[in-house]
Amino acid sequence: MYPMKENKTPSPATGQRIALNGGDTFRFRCHPDISCYLACCHKVEIYLFPYDVLRLKNCLGMHSAEFIHTHCRIGEGSHPYFPSLMLNMAEQEDYPCPFLTREGCSVYPDRPSACRTYPLERGVEKCGRRGRLKTHYFLVRHPYCKGHDEEGTYTVKQWERDQKLLEYNLMNDLWAELDAFFATNPWEGEGAAGPRQQLAFMVCYDIDGFRDYASRHHLLDRYRIDRDRRRRIERDDAELLKFGFQWLPAVLGGRNTLTPT
Repeated sequence: MYPMKENKTPSPATGQRIALNGGDTFRFRCHPDISCYLACCHKVEIYLFPYDVLRLKNCLGMHSAEFIHTHCRIGEGSHPYFPSLMLNMAEQEDYPCPFLTREGCSVYPDRPSACRTYPLERGVEKCGRRGRLKTHYFLVRHPYCKGHDEEGTYTVKQWERDQKLLEYNLMNDLWAELDAFFATNPWEGEGAAGPRQQLAFMVCYDIDGFRDYASRHHLLDRYRIDRDRRRRIERDDAELLKFGFQWLPAVLGGRNTLTPT
């Protein structure tokens, strides 16, 4: 349903990961005068979350299905029951990011979560079906990166504010909750890439396709949604994505995430 270009990017160098706790601080600063500038934008494996795809396709003025076909490939997910989406590097010398220019990142205000969070990595875990998500941060030190020797000290919260991560983290936490639902194998017996999994893939990654689907099937009429929220869903891709994250557990697993009319 979503044909994609193959891209065999060499694996990047593995970095040292150091767990950060509470008020721990770290040093980091990236700027054009540093010797390794833009080195991290080559030969890198970038996993795209649903909100990353939404922001990038809007930044580039592309339909989400076109963006997926042009720039993405399927990767292994966090569990066997739903795949991930990965960004293809350009098929040029040293495999640069397709959005990299001589001046730097051409999509910088809408760069993916992984780029925005670096040199940190963020992970979440959920303890039990009704447990709250627990966040973990790690400092990653790649041998080539000289930014760790520059002036500039941050706590995790300061870095989140500086890199405008709060909206991304909110959307990615909602995605983590949905992915935990997918880990229960709600399409058991259907097999990989069956109709229900294709539906879930569309909702999560092809937001323009989901908007057309929601309109054709009158989804917003089927649930109790107040007028203000409905207006936001009809106008804003992020709000539609949030609705989709609620709709999938209801339609695939019979969960009470939405109230029928």
